[in-house]
Amino acid sequence: MQNPSRHFPPLLNPFAMHLYLHIPFCRQACHYCDFHFSTSLRDKGKVVRAMVRELKMQKDYLPSDDLHTVYFGGGTPSLLSEKELATLMNAIKKQFHLKPDAEITMEANPDDLSETTLKMLVEQDVNRLSIGIQSFHDPHLRFMNRIHSAQEAEDSVRMAQDAGVTNLSVDLIYAIPAESDDILLRDIEKTLALGVEHISAYALTVEPRTVFGNWTKTGKMAPIEDEFAARQFEVLVSKLRAAGFDQYEISNFAKNQKYSRHNSAYWQRRPYLGIGPSAHSYDGTSRQYNVSNNAAYLSGIKDKTLPITKEILTPEDQVNEYLLTGLRTKWGCRLELLQELSGGRFLMQTGEEIFRLNEIGWLHSRDGLLLLTEKGKLFADQVASRLFFEGGSGAPRGEERKKGGEEN
Repeated sequence: MQNPSRHFPPLLNPFAMHLYLHIPFCRQACHYCDFHFSTSLRDKGKVVRAMVRELKMQKDYLPSDDLHTVYFGGGTPSLLSEKELATLMNAIKKQFHLKPDAEITMEANPDDLSETTLKMLVEQDVNRLSIGIQSFHDPHLRFMNRIHSAQEAEDSVRMAQDAGVTNLSVDLIYAIPAESDDILLRDIEKTLALGVEHISAYALTVEPRTVFGNWTKTGKMAPIEDEFAARQFEVLVSKLRAAGFDQYEISNFAKNQKYSRHNSAYWQRRPYLGIGPSAHSYDGTSRQYNVSNNAAYLSGIKDKTLPITKEILTPEDQVNEYLLTGLRTKWGCRLELLQELSGGRFLMQTGEEIFRLNEIGWLHSRDGLLLLTEKGKLFADQVASRLFFEGGSGAPRGEERKKGGEEN
């Protein structure tokens, strides 16, 4: 008998709402990161106060005020002071009904986590940490311009565990240029030895407007070879699977069903509100995007004018975004929903392509689902694009897109 949990995601409550807060500050820029942030912390307090005002302005955006997850991303939200975090948490509780069992996640850099900081986070109801380790190999950390050392990375996880944080996620980056897989294998072994039950692992990607993008353009850095990245991905999946991890999304692995409830909401088209500069929101039929500029954001909030761009999603947009996110999960995409979103036209338009993708071994179609095969996971975006419904942009938007290291 098939395990029914394979076909049913962990979030089935249509009234569950989700909140994302973007903290757009970092101590220094990682060489791979193209997300919005500032390395000047001068306006951090001002941005926090503006976010409190935005929470009040946006409180009616979601169809319900029942918050099931809160996610502090960035940037580096572990830069928040105790007063700043308390201010935001109090504002959230004032504007929304925060469920007693809500998942409250904070992204954190190892160098920000001390015993005092961890005690403060627990006192402020943060019950899940996503620690941006990326590697336990010091030369790789320096290459990526990470501040912390490998020892600090290990110490931060142990300190969090000692502080009583049992819901821990560790972020790793693979496909970092190397002569062999030995460094990646040691990174995996070190992570497993720490006993964490969630791992997010992303291939190093070279974005144009980053240091790595410039190095590649000028010849200082060779492009990352697809074959090398694919091999490292297969090594990663094999080792984590052997250790009992469930690959519930292409880049996310969990033990004991310690899935990220917040990120699962994105992949399953649940409504969420994004607060802060560059944050994105989704209400089921439209998306809105906050301006990716701290000064413009502060000015807009001060004038009581939300600094947002709103986009009404066409049926094509909704189908294509669902393909891009849903296919990445072990629960796949429901054909019934694809038909509903497309006005009954999806299978008429893509049936032959689904057959071809089945024939080449990239896709399964069974039990009313479209599911990537193990081989197909190497070509997830290509599979989705081949199934795109005509007329939509199909561009992935919002926090569904992840940079190397779960937005650290």
